[in-house]
Amino acid sequence: MTAQNEETAQSSRGGLPLPDDTSLPGNSPLLPPSVPSPEEHSSRRALLVMAKQPIAGNAKTRLVPPLTSAAAASLYHCFLQDILATVRAAARDVPFTPVIAYTPAAAQDFFRRLAPDFWLINQQSPARATAPDPPAAGPPPAPNPRPAPAAPQPDLQPEPPAQQPERLAERLQFVLSAALDHGFRQVAAINSDSPTLPPRLFSSAFQSLDDPQMDAVFGPCADGGYYLIGVKMPPGRLVTDVQMSTPTVLRDTLAIAAEEGIRVDLLPEWYDVDSAQDLDRLTAELASHPERAPATSGFLATAWTSMSSSQP
Repeated sequence: MTAQNEETAQSSRGGLPLPDDTSLPGNSPLLPPSVPSPEEHSSRRALLVMAKQPIAGNAKTRLVPPLTSAAAASLYHCFLQDILATVRAAARDVPFTPVIAYTPAAAQDFFRRLAPDFWLINQQSPARATAPDPPAAGPPPAPNPRPAPAAPQPDLQPEPPAQQPERLAERLQFVLSAALDHGFRQVAAINSDSPTLPPRLFSSAFQSLDDPQMDAVFGPCADGGYYLIGVKMPPGRLVTDVQMSTPTVLRDTLAIAAEEGIRVDLLPEWYDVDSAQDLDRLTAELASHPERAPATSGFLATAWTSMSSSQP
């Protein structure tokens, strides 16, 4: 990547990348990190991790069975640890601002503890947040046998129904648009269901967006969806007119792009973990390459068998 392609900011807070302060709206929903980043990149790029609080009964529910609800939430907590570590590693090579786009609204403190060096944005737009957030539930006792790396444990209380955010398409539209409004010129969002996603794909996404002939970039998933969306303007119909969580998500998205004259680049395919078959694939991959997702690998090696042996 050449220097001429790197849009630099004029200032930074806490050592993390920031756009020029003169371009920032006063009511931006993005929250700065609570601790400085070890990196000193300044960039007009942002990478958003779409994440939810690992609450039993509300995280990776399609993995129940073979897992219990508590085990599924613990596994997803490990996914988050590995994905955030991958984002940090990628940011050492390619300048971008790391952001967690979180849900539910009450999860801000959880994610601040989990990643104090990341920016935060609530996936739920302020216009839809009509009720005050409930107090965040306290962490439960650690499951046995011991889980992978020490970190705040998943909350085992169900999410209050009144606090459910809008559908995924609306949340994507909101957070991508908010980041662009904040002053970033290239914004990518990734899922949190692909713990072994190679960091090189992040740099490839931003290289695609550097190309003036490209308007958007997608990372296809094996199940027909996508693990990454990158844009230089609000996605609009690319997300709002697509029925998410179906086998035709990417196909439908590309059809809309063709209708709108939006030029799209595609990254190499990867997979997310939503089913027992996906979990088998992940287990096999990490048996040979545990370094690709250390927290998840440790969980699968020590905790999965006994935690999935009975249902709650």
